[in-house]
Amino acid sequence: MNEMTEATRPASQIVLDDAQRQPCEVWTRVMGYHRPVASFNTGKKGEHYERCFFREAKADLGRPAD
Repeated sequence: MNEMTEATRPASQIVLDDAQRQPCEVWTRVMGYHRPVASFNTGKKGEHYERCFFREAKADLGRPAD
C-alpha cells in the first residue's frame, strides 16, 4: 500500500491548475506599520517594485580572531 494521496504527497509534487490557485497578497512595512501593496497608489507601487533586497552573508564564528 505505497499509493500517495493528496494528504500524504510532498508539497513539491502537488500540481495545481490555474483555477485552483489564489493570488498571494503582499504586505510591506511603510512608515512604521504594515499595509498590503495592492492598496498603494501608483507612485508608491513603483517605489516598492524598484526596491533592492539583499541577503547578508552568515558570520564565520568558527574562525579564530586575528
